[in-house]
Amino acid sequence: MAIEHLDRIKGCLLGGAIGDALGAPVEFWRSEKILATFGPDGVQGFHPVSFGGEPAVGLVTDDTQMTLFTVEGLMRAQMRGATRGICHPPSVVHHAYQRWWNTQRFGSPEEVEPSEELDGWLGQQRWLYSRRAPGNTCLSALEATRGQGYGQAASNNSKGCGGVMRSAPFGLYRLMDDGAAAVESAALTHGHPTGQLASGALAILIEAVCAGERLAAAVDAASGWLSKQEDHQETLDALVGAVKAKAAGDPGVASVEALGEGWIAEEALAIAVYCALVHPEVEQFRAALSLAVSHSGDSDSTGSICGNILGALHGTAALPADLVREVEGRETIEQLAEDMWVFLDQP
Repeated sequence: MAIEHLDRIKGCLLGGAIGDALGAPVEFWRSEKILATFGPDGVQGFHPVSFGGEPAVGLVTDDTQMTLFTVEGLMRAQMRGATRGICHPPSVVHHAYQRWWNTQRFGSPEEVEPSEELDGWLGQQRWLYSRRAPGNTCLSALEATRGQGYGQAASNNSKGCGGVMRSAPFGLYRLMDDGAAAVESAALTHGHPTGQLASGALAILIEAVCAGERLAAAVDAASGWLSKQEDHQETLDALVGAVKAKAAGDPGVASVEALGEGWIAEEALAIAVYCALVHPEVEQFRAALSLAVSHSGDSDSTGSICGNILGALHGTAALPADLVREVEGRETIEQLAEDMWVFLDQP
């Protein structure tokens, strides 16, 4: 049965948030501690985590926050293009990231200084005004370009995973050269080609599964796209490594950790793809995300990307009801998904 694109959008965004929230409590933990604490199957459900307040379950991190502002930026880019006849989407997305930056600087919408731009519905969502271990690279790059217009690339040489972890919406949007737009938007905060190309590859992969491709074929599409880009070898090698690891069998934490820890872009993409390939079926969503977060490293980012992939592949049918019910920001995420669908349905 064909999956409606709206259901894929919801699956992708909610799946990413669920993977993010599963991984948040164990980020920085060694896998030995994770398995000793949660058992040999790893993290299977939400556990308490604190970001400066009382511990709570289902809390998301900056991965989900920035993904939502990516969605908002893409919708505004479409509107600008429709009404003005010209638009540079990464510049509009850059503006959205500056609004996210305000949520990290202020405690509530009312605290945002009058001189700051705080327009739009998403910027009024109070639950977003919380620092959830945001990446220093993203914060410093956005601060450095404040007041200098929008669309300016970062001047650093970072290939951290802060670009790829927010890039799934480019594959959902289907109204632009998704790979190029994702690359250019990642460049707003990450200056290294690998930090950018991993974002483009994820967008191509998400676009392919939304078009009805099987997961393995979508990974091949991303690899084919990468092979045509300059400075692609590092990212392509990581993606090919994920495919080879799956073919080798013996799925488990050791195989994940052989691909890296996920702090850098190509490793985060490879780990997420590997876990999705190992557990690709609709009923295996929890197992895939457990594998994606129960390792030594950036568990929330690898979980988020894996959730994006499988949510886009299967739609909401893959999402365990208990995790959907408890994940933070669910109503906001579902509303944004529906808004995106309305925008996509416009001529």
